[in-house]
Amino acid sequence: MNLQLSTNTQKITSEITISGSKSESNRLLILQQLYPNLQIENLSDSDDTHHLQEALTSDDTVADIGHAGTAMRFLTAFFAAQEGITKILQGSDRMHNRPIEILVNALRDLGADIEYVEKEGYPPLKISGKKLIKDKVSINGNVSSQYISALMLIAPSLQNGLEIELVGKITSVPYINMTLQLLHQLEIEAEFGGQVIKIKPKSTVEKQTIVVESDWSSASYFYSMIALSDVGSSVKLSAYKKDSLQGDCCLAKIYQHFGVSTTFEKNSIRLTKEGQHNSNVLEQDLKSAPDIAQTIAVTCFGLGIACDLSGLHTLKIKETDRLEALREELTKLGAIISVTNESLHLKASEEIKENIQIATYNDHRMAMAFAPLALKVPIEILEAEVVTKSYRSFWKDMAIVGIKSEEIK
Repeated sequence: MNLQLSTNTQKITSEITISGSKSESNRLLILQQLYPNLQIENLSDSDDTHHLQEALTSDDTVADIGHAGTAMRFLTAFFAAQEGITKILQGSDRMHNRPIEILVNALRDLGADIEYVEKEGYPPLKISGKKLIKDKVSINGNVSSQYISALMLIAPSLQNGLEIELVGKITSVPYINMTLQLLHQLEIEAEFGGQVIKIKPKSTVEKQTIVVESDWSSASYFYSMIALSDVGSSVKLSAYKKDSLQGDCCLAKIYQHFGVSTTFEKNSIRLTKEGQHNSNVLEQDLKSAPDIAQTIAVTCFGLGIACDLSGLHTLKIKETDRLEALREELTKLGAIISVTNESLHLKASEEIKENIQIATYNDHRMAMAFAPLALKVPIEILEAEVVTKSYRSFWKDMAIVGIKSEEIK
């Protein structure tokens, strides 16, 4: 499905309800399997979460998780610790080219029985669940935090708990802390100090319900729209907390550079365009929130602002090589942009070419990050259905804020 996006308005006034955080939902679903007394409300409506739920509840030997990277990492660790269960984890072609060797090696160090079905170091995987006795493991700290969280989530179910040593520089700390805080909510003893995470075993938890906060990554696209709209534009997003566990809540501070204020109301946030951007160059280290890099880069381009974004090395192994994809698509729109293995550098420019077709590379965030540019010029999004990976109602919500989408036959 290819969509032509356009709008007749430059001033936004809307209210949107966004489903639960994919990151929180997927962690809680793993914990719910280990502790059935846990009830979850406001689960993410994303494809990733649906794939994870299906894999956890199905008796089939083969679990296909599509493009869902979080599901692949979390399920690899989960099934490795399920004694007597054999599971083959597979996904899309792109998933079979996303490395998982670092996590598999860590699990093997704990005694796990995991085989590569096709290519060494990559899914599909054949996992024969075992009782894992060892209680210490080392893993590089600068890898995807999902590897580390995968180990943390199974740790309290292991007979002796788990001590995880993080070697070298640690990235994506907010996601590690999110996992830690969810463990704390279940009254599981867990601590993270220096380079070491220690988690004690716990066989049962008290019956309780956890309400998942809405997804801050999904909120990023509305931040971008408000930044690109006229002064006075406002949108209310539900349901959000001021003391969020999600690293992407740094959006509130970053988008102040673009004249966007964030007001925390009861279970919601209100974004308001209060003035023009206050800087000609945005410099930002996004190692703790790399998923919002695409949104920020497109916002800067739409406003004619230069930006230097760093801490982006994990974007090379996402649904696509996001840095190269951004360089390719922004260049088509008229941007002067360069990327390295871990950074993006955009020069200020005033021209935005109209009716450019934006390729999405099987990456939901490419489609959603570029959509707000419709406030500046008509734009086409190719394979627009890819948004369902994390945000199924995205195009419907775009219509609510005034961005029309027409299918191109």
